[in-house]
Formats: sequence, structure tokens, C-alpha cells
Amino acid sequence: MKPLHALSSLDGRYTDLTEPLRDYFSEFAFLRDRVRIELDYLPALSKIGLIRPLSDSETRLLNEVIPNFNDSDAESIQAFERETRHDVKAIEYFLREKIPAELFPWIHFGLTSEDVNNIAQVIALRDSRDAVLLPTIESLIDTLKDFAIRYRSLPMLARTHGQPAVPTTLGKEFAVYLARLKEAHKLIKEHIFEAKLTGAVGNFNALQAAVPNVNWIAFSQDFISQYNLKPNLLTNQILPYDNWVRYFDAVRLLNSILIDFSQDMWRYISDGYLKQAVVAGEVGSSTMPQKVNPIDFENAEGNLGIANAMFVHYAQKLTVSRLQRDLSDSTVRRTFGTALGHTLLAWKNLLRGLSRIAADEDKLKVELEAHWEVVSEGAQTILRAVGKSDAYESLKQQTRGRVLTEADYRSWVEAVEVDNETRSRLQSLSPESYIGLAIQLTDRVIE
Repeated sequence: MKPLHALSSLDGRYTDLTEPLRDYFSEFAFLRDRVRIELDYLPALSKIGLIRPLSDSETRLLNEVIPNFNDSDAESIQAFERETRHDVKAIEYFLREKIPAELFPWIHFGLTSEDVNNIAQVIALRDSRDAVLLPTIESLIDTLKDFAIRYRSLPMLARTHGQPAVPTTLGKEFAVYLARLKEAHKLIKEHIFEAKLTGAVGNFNALQAAVPNVNWIAFSQDFISQYNLKPNLLTNQILPYDNWVRYFDAVRLLNSILIDFSQDMWRYISDGYLKQAVVAGEVGSSTMPQKVNPIDFENAEGNLGIANAMFVHYAQKLTVSRLQRDLSDSTVRRTFGTALGHTLLAWKNLLRGLSRIAADEDKLKVELEAHWEVVSEGAQTILRAVGKSDAYESLKQQTRGRVLTEADYRSWVEAVEVDNETRSRLQSLSPESYIGLAIQLTDRVIE
């Protein structure tokens, strides 16, 4: 299929950016990974004595299936599925063409489909996190750190409620997001995924009935642990997805932080605080030739919203199942790659957007000089510190709803009744210097 004919934009327009996730969430990957679980199950049964010891040639045969798994194998499984209308049973029939007949009875022995499906899918979630998502998050964190360092002492006019507020530094604004992303990254990175192998309703019924002398609880723990996953022994037919939802919630939190970041970047570009690189050949508008649009931040915001809507649905849907099982979760779980694809697409667009912006230092300076009223917070606090009970009211009368020039502020300082030391402190205030501990706070995050 050509990308031009893809139904999803992830496999069409954005295929180059989302392609790394295909090896984890495509139909091919899901088939391959379930074959892997079924094959791993045979030596595990051999290890506890249910199957005779496997010969070297048999072990070699089993070990060669996954490295050589190809489109023809996947299509063969799909052909069996069209006949059986059961995807896991189709894998069992496929494996009968790959392994010695003597092992046929032990394929999928005592298992339910979900024992295979949940392990395969959670391995995909974990491995895609480690190989694709975490490196991208870490690139974002490194990029924000670079901005925080570069602009740690560059004063800028802050805004609260959209109105001019006390100054900060541009580096401090990046540092706030840097700190937030580091915490969200930690939640994602340290998440330990759960899986289950417990049978049709979670009680090991078939396994216990067929071979009661085996400790199936210990077997399940060992089998799950070999994949560096946490075994969940208390389940019904399906794994309670609370653990997976906590992972998705961690990604959703990080995405929400980045929606906030994308909107702030958009506003800073709109206000002229940040300027975008002009790339030869690019067009910002079909009719207005002067425009350079913040399209990477806009694209990121839109895709983060789509991804988070899906993550919210996972939290609502996957935590609910009728009695021991219903199949409504199955089709939802096949969309994990879609939610993570929109996430990855957004993160990569943010990286590209960040590579094209820089501070307009002249604009920031002009903006500060135009708003001397923003130092009134510091001025009235200085007056309070020397016992002026009407300090706030005095400054409110001078500044509320007004834009003050430097001359206006200096005139007020000369007129106010204070001692010379206090007057000197008032005179030292300026929009460029009134940045508090912004630099020190930025350095704490950077370090």
C-alpha cells in the first residue's frame, strides 16, 4: 500500500515520522510476538518435565522461527484466521507447520488466548517505550535544557491573565517546563509493566486439572518474569489493565504539559518574543507571502490532543469488563500504536519547531522598557517593608489600568515621602533588573 492511499494519516502523510512504532504495533508485529510467546512456552513446559528434554536440533528449530518470521508467515496465519475466525487458534495451526508433530499437543497447553495476547502486547508497550519514546522525550528535555541555559539571564515581560506582569527571564520559563518534563519522564521510565498467565478465568483450571502435581502459580511467576515483567496472579480471564492505564496516564500527563508548552510557544511567537527561522522554499500562506507560521507547534498541539483523548478512553474502557471477560477491550487494545503514534508525531514536531526558533532580544528589551508599571509590585513591597501602610493603595492609584514610562516612575519615586536609603532602593528598580531569583532557580533545574 502506498502512503497516498492510507486511511490513517499516521501511515500516510506522517509515515516517515511514525514508522519506528510499526515494529511494535503493526498487525505483523502482533502476530510475530504472539508466535514468540507460544514458542517460549514449549521449553518452559520442558523445563518442568511435562515435555521431554528438547534436542539441540529442536531447540535450534524453535529459535529460528522468530528471526526468520516474514510476511509470508504472517499471511499464512491470516489465512488460518479467515477459516477459524480466531486469531490465536490460527497461530496454533501455523506452528504445526513449523515444529515436530510430537510437540503439537503442547502448543497453547492449558492456556487461554489472553495469556498469549497480553504478554505480547505489554512487551510491545515496554519495548517501544525503551527504544522509541524515551529517547525522543530525552531529546526534548535536552533541547529545553539548552534553551534554559542560553536564556537563563535574558529578561522578559511575563504575563498573568494575559496582562503585563512582573518580569522573569526567558530561560526561567523554559526551566519550568524542563522541571515538569523531567518528573513526567521519570514516571514513564520507571513504570514496571504487568502481565498474566492464569488461564480462562484466572484460576489455572485446565492446567491444574491436567497436571495437578505442578506448582502452576510458581510456573506463571517464572514465565512472566523471564520477560522482565511483573506477574499478576489475581485476574479473571483478562489482566486487569490498571497497570497499563497508569502507564498511559503518565504519557498523558507528559502530553498535557507539552500542550501547555506548545500554546505558550505559539503565543511567544505571536507576540514576537521568539522569532522563527525563514527556510528557503517554504511558504507560510497561499495568499500572504510575508507569513512564517508556527506550524510545528500547532501540529504538535493537535496531535497531543488526539493522543490524550485516546488515553482518556483507555482509562475509561480498559478498567471495566463485564464479569470475567467481554471482547470490547480487544479492539481498543489494537489502537495502542495509534495513540502512541500521535504522541510520537507531536514530540518530533516540537523538536523541529524548537530547532527553528530563537529569542528576539531587541523585542524583549523594547517590551520591558514600555511597561515600567510592572515594577510597582516591588516598589509597594519596599514601602511596606519600611512601614508604609498605604503602600499598595498609593501604587494602585498611580498604576492601575495605566502604562507607565520610565519618566513616570522616576517622577513618582522623587515625590514619595521616604528616607534616602529607601528612595535609593526604589530608584534601583527597573523592568530589566526586577527578575528576582529567576537565574538562580533556573540554575537549580539545569544542575
